[in-house]
Formats: sequence, C-alpha cells, structure tokens
Amino acid sequence: MAKSVAREAFNYLIDDLRATHGDNLAAVVLYGSAAAGDHAGEDSDYNLLVALRRITPEDLRLAQAPTREWQRLGHPLPVYFTTEELRDAADVFPIEFHQMRRARVVLYGDDPFASLAIDDSNLRHQTEYELRSKLIQLRRLYIPASTSVEKLCDLMGDSLTSFAALFAPVLMLHGVTDPPVTKREIVRETARRIGVDESPFERIFAIRETGEQPSSEREAHELFASYLGEIQKVIEAVDALETRGGA
Repeated sequence: MAKSVAREAFNYLIDDLRATHGDNLAAVVLYGSAAAGDHAGEDSDYNLLVALRRITPEDLRLAQAPTREWQRLGHPLPVYFTTEELRDAADVFPIEFHQMRRARVVLYGDDPFASLAIDDSNLRHQTEYELRSKLIQLRRLYIPASTSVEKLCDLMGDSLTSFAALFAPVLMLHGVTDPPVTKREIVRETARRIGVDESPFERIFAIRETGEQPSSEREAHELFASYLGEIQKVIEAVDALETRGGA
C-alpha cells in the first residue's frame, strides 16, 4: 500500500513538473534510501533530483506550485541542477554524486548519471570534513539528549543514518569500488575493513528497528560512549590515508 501511495505521489509530481517546465525538464531521479530499498517508512524521506536544461529565477518560481504538495506530504524540496552543472560539479560533490549514482531510480527522462565521470581527487578531504563535522554535531547534541534514555536513543539512531551514508566513501577510499547499498551492510563492511567494533552500531540499528531501548541510563550512556569511540576510529583511519598519500 505504501509503495502504491508513493508511486501515485511520484506520478502527480512528475505530471506537474512536466506541465510546469515543459521541454526544459531533462530528468527526475529518486535517490537515497528509498531507491536502495533501505527505506524506513515514515522515518525516511523521498529525495529527488530535478535536472533542467536551464535554471533561471523564473523557472524556480514556477516550481513552487508543483513542489508545494510534495512538501505537504512531508518530503524535502527536490534538489535542482542543470544538466551542465551535473557534469561540472562532479569533482566538487563526489560523496553526494556517488551516493546518487549508487542508489537511484530514474522516474523521468534520461539518466544523468549513466555516463557521468565523477572525479575522486577531493573524495578523501570531503569525507573527513563531513565525518568530523557530524562528530562535532553529535557531541553538541549529546548534551541535551543525555537527560533521558529516549532522547539519547533518538540521537544515536538519527545520527547513525548520516554516519552510515558517509561510511560508503570510506569504503571506496579503502579500495571497495562497489560498496553495499543498505546502511547496515555498509556499516558492517566498514567495520570489517577497518577493524572497528561493529557491535555498538548493530545495537543502535536494533533499537531503531524494534524500539527496544537500553534498560537503564547507565547502559544507554555506555552504548553512546562505545558508539562515539568507534566513529572516532573510522575518522582516524580516513585521516591516516593522507599521510600515506591517499588524499
């Protein structure tokens, strides 16, 4: 039922985008968890990329009408690129473009990633930057979340989805040309390759899936400490690549 509802929503949006942009609409691509079959129901978004042949302020103003209903359903605004920008930005957003290419469903038009050459010269730097930024944010959010088991579990579950997505480029930096698609498999393979303990990640995935939280605050805080420590080890492994010439 959920898939049919989503399909109907996609069809309405694409019809509206075609009516709005006409021949200027080149492609509409679903990417991320939903495209990978790793969608967690109401906890996940349907992420869309809209490729136009040109983008002017008027094109964006016109897009307000077809995207209004999409937002009302709780989904983020589509990402807008021109087809030329997708080619030109392949060296600037290697993580995002790899994610899109690895897990995508073309809903309309030609596949913009089919022949896209992604430049990985900035991949190590961007990966470390994103990991460290999210680590700093995780520490900040732990302060208010530390007051209850529920808040702490929510923080760990939400943050793990972000870290899991970033572990895919970590695998690529360690020679895995075709990383797994689902977040859980990405984390497992990262733990195996780098030699970190996967048990904190598995416990958090289980909490997300079953809702069965730690039985005490102490247990929850110990889980967070283990989780934080293993993330730091992953970051150290990425940082070490620079000294070995892997930047």
